[in-house]
This record gives sequence, C-alpha cells and structure tokens, in this order.
Amino acid sequence: MEQQGNISEVSEFLLLGLSQVKEVQLSLFFLFIFFYSLILPGNILIIATIWTDGHLSSPMYFFLANLAFLDICYSSVTPPKMLADFLSHHKTISYGGCMCQLFFLHFLGAAEIFLLMAMAYDRYVAICLPLQYMHLVNRSMCCILVAASWTGGFVHAIILVTLTHRLYFCGPNTLDNFFCDVHQVIRLACTDTSMVEVLTFINNGLVILTSFLLLLISYAILLLKLKTSATQGMSKASSTCVTHIMVIFVMVTPAIYLYTRPSKPLPMDKLVAVFHTVIFPLLNPMIYTMRNREIKSSMKKLLKKCKLWPIV
Repeated sequence: MEQQGNISEVSEFLLLGLSQVKEVQLSLFFLFIFFYSLILPGNILIIATIWTDGHLSSPMYFFLANLAFLDICYSSVTPPKMLADFLSHHKTISYGGCMCQLFFLHFLGAAEIFLLMAMAYDRYVAICLPLQYMHLVNRSMCCILVAASWTGGFVHAIILVTLTHRLYFCGPNTLDNFFCDVHQVIRLACTDTSMVEVLTFINNGLVILTSFLLLLISYAILLLKLKTSATQGMSKASSTCVTHIMVIFVMVTPAIYLYTRPSKPLPMDKLVAVFHTVIFPLLNPMIYTMRNREIKSSMKKLLKKCKLWPIV
C-alpha cells in the first residue's frame, strides 16, 4: 500500500451497497437473482432464434442479435458482484477489479449506444433508399458497423479508465454504491480532479447526449416520412421505428441522468443505477419480442422443437 510514482496507496474499495440491513439485503438478493435469471435466457433465446431461423436473416435481426449479446455481457458486469455482496459481510473490490468494472461498464454501454445508431442507419436506408438497401446494407457493411460500435465503445471506455487510473488514491476508500461508478471513484482521489471531471463530463456528453439527440432526430424524420403512407409495409416500418425509440429511451435516459451532469451525488443515483445496470437490460428483449410477430412466431417454433413450449 505504498505509493510508487502514480500508483495509489489504496489497494481496494469498500462498497456500501444498496442497504446495510441484513434482512433487506437478503430480500434484494432474491429479487435481483430473479431479474438476472430472466436476462440471460431471454437474450440467449433471441440470439438462438435469429441464428437458427433463415427467415430472420435481414440486417435488422443481425443487429438485434448483436444487441442481445451486448445485453448479456453488460448485465454480467455489475450484478454478479452485487449479488455476492448481498451475502457477504465484507463488501470490497480490489483496485484492479474496480478499474476493470469501470472499463467494461462503459465499454459495453457505449457499444450498445453506437449499435443503436447502426440500427438507425439500417432503418433509414430501408425506408428512404429501398432500392439501394441490399447494396448499402449488405452483410459486410453490417459487420463493419458492429465492429465500429465495439471499437467506439472501447475508445470511450479506455479514455475514462486512463483518466481515472492516473489519479492518486490515498484514502478514504468507501464508495456509496454497489459498483465502481466513475464519478464516485474520482471524488475519492487525493489530488485536484477538476480537469479530470471536465474531461470525463465532455467524454460522456459527446457519447451519450449527442448520440441520444441524433437518434431521436433521425427516427423523428423517419416517422414523419412514414406518416403519410398507409401501406402495410410502411405501417410495419413505423412500428419498428417506434420499438427502436422505446429501447433508446430505456437504455439512454438513465445514462444521461448518471453521466451528463456534475458529479455531485443525488438521492436518486442508486435507484437509477439499479435500473440502468440490472433491470433495464431485461426490458430490451421484452420490448422487441412483444412488438415483433416474426420473432415471437420463430421463438415458439424453436421452443416447440426443443420441447420447451406446450403444444396446443
């Protein structure tokens, strides 16, 4: 625990979690293990359905399968540690573990936002340039867009981790949260963090808020374009756009609240963080499957084939 250059004295952080009451912790454990047990099967089912059904080979479903995979990864960053801490008396996380958690949380979160932008591009070409769709959104372009989403998320996260890792931590080491959040970690530094906070705010703002506004504007334009059309195809396209907008609000608005404002703690921070990291990833597959007849039909066929769905 001795300082060597920029290496911090703090070797671990103490997590206060969501509650200090044992009975409440036990209740939360069973509640969140229920949600978590639904996230993985739901997203795995989406991926399996899309990859096994030849009728779901369009770029839109390719992006959806990748989004489901990101949800699986994202929902595996903080919930396992949180669930283990509910049953532990000593809730700590190592300095390295904290940096890793911070990195993957922002890496996967930003990658999801960039993937939503790729999905918006797919819908734009399908609606506005239908004759060029097969040429502009082929499988190679889809892979490039997915790779760009992951790369963008990596760059975003590595900037945040680099800024945080360069700070000197000498104590205290208590985080009033159930995971390592960038703002709370920065506040524990023993050095001047004003510049780091500004750079972190700018980085988060560029990724989250700018992407959110661009997504809303693009889908608003598409809906206006579809408004005057009464054909069945256009009606289906409108429904798809509305579904995407719902997912955008579910995924991005909590991130806007948490990361695009000054780092001063607010009473709602923990609650929003729970919804953002644990509960909301569960809603993505539900939103898509409830509003898409093709996916629901294909899921039932797959479940029946695996003898997991009652034959009626």
